[in-house]
Amino acid sequence: MKKTFLLFTFLLFALTSFSQNVFSLFGKANTFFDLFAAGKFEEAHAYFSEEGKTKVTPENLKQFWTNMEARFGKVKSIDASGSRVQGEYYAVTVNGEFQYDKQDFLLLFDKSEKLVGLHLPPKAATYRAPGYADSTLYKEKSTYIQWPGHQLATIITTPKDGNSFPIVVLVHGSGPNDMDETIGPNKPFKDVAAGLAANGIASIRYVKRTVLYPNEFNKAYTVKEEVLDDALQAIALAKTVEGVDLKQIYVLGHSLGGMLAPRIATLAPDLKGIILAAAPARSLSDIIIEQNKYMVAKSKDTTAAMQQNLQKAIAEIETTKITKLGKMKPDSILLGLPASYWVDLNNYNQVETAKKLKQRIFVLQGGYDFQVTETDFNLWKEALSANSNASFKLYPDFNHLFSQQEEKGTSLQYQKPSNVEQRTIEDLVNWIKEL
Repeated sequence: MKKTFLLFTFLLFALTSFSQNVFSLFGKANTFFDLFAAGKFEEAHAYFSEEGKTKVTPENLKQFWTNMEARFGKVKSIDASGSRVQGEYYAVTVNGEFQYDKQDFLLLFDKSEKLVGLHLPPKAATYRAPGYADSTLYKEKSTYIQWPGHQLATIITTPKDGNSFPIVVLVHGSGPNDMDETIGPNKPFKDVAAGLAANGIASIRYVKRTVLYPNEFNKAYTVKEEVLDDALQAIALAKTVEGVDLKQIYVLGHSLGGMLAPRIATLAPDLKGIILAAAPARSLSDIIIEQNKYMVAKSKDTTAAMQQNLQKAIAEIETTKITKLGKMKPDSILLGLPASYWVDLNNYNQVETAKKLKQRIFVLQGGYDFQVTETDFNLWKEALSANSNASFKLYPDFNHLFSQQEEKGTSLQYQKPSNVEQRTIEDLVNWIKEL
């Protein structure tokens, strides 16, 4: 079965990611379902706590899995994808893909990492297309970004009418991402591609390499392998699209992609401009510390234990602020990422890089974004406001996905269907077409 251990950087780092070995829990969850698929129900039963064993038998597990296969077909892949604290337990979400359908599972582990419960959560809400996605105005073509031994599925979206149109390459945030940057029932890149194309602007979106080739990220690597190489390949592909104005090629980077967009622009100097959507102006380490502080404040847990956990978390995050390896091996793991990654990122100053660019720059930010906050937007604005090539837009009631919200929330917002707001699409279109 496919094994994908998601890195939680830039998305929310729950405190348990530090106080509990999340990779150990993920490994146990995946192995538990491997045993199911292999028909080894006695061995799977051994994963339960002593109390859990009194409530479920190996025969119960066998019947459960038989029912799953009768309903969904044979399993194709099982992947642990998230964890959170649920009372005194650790809840691990596992995504299951079967022959005929998908089904998620929720495993509850106690503090000794023994199973105490197995649940089927309700089916997640499904994606809904935004009103501005008028498919009569654009067409989509499936292709690949390719290099020896690798292929990344790619979609080119172009307006049906006209030629000499601009094109935008969409670059993901951190962690494994599909071409739509899917999170829950939301697909922000799919929304953006549709909105741009309906207004005469093409785009390219592609599956991130970490999704299809996770085993290549079990060693030392940097953002070059994770992001930059494929973004440059996508830019090269953009130049071959029929009808594209070669002087109107843009990159839209979201979150980590926005942080790296100035670096991409230095590597592709013929870009017309870059769009920094919810882009950190600070270091990744500082962003993660802020996220943890926010979540502790949001939880309203003022106990000494919680504060101690927070301080432990911050201390661990501080270890990532390295600018050289010294005696450390490049593949040494710090906060789920190799030391080589942190050194590379910490020696890159995205704000100073952007200040030197000649290309156009558009900075977009949601005021209700709890992952990358208005603080970053203000830092971008302060640094670039004197540059005639830079524009800025703050949406006070938008979150990290540029959907409208009633408050600054948590990642639970991402489990509700929403779309990139039309205001954002209109602003992107107007800025791109402004000559």
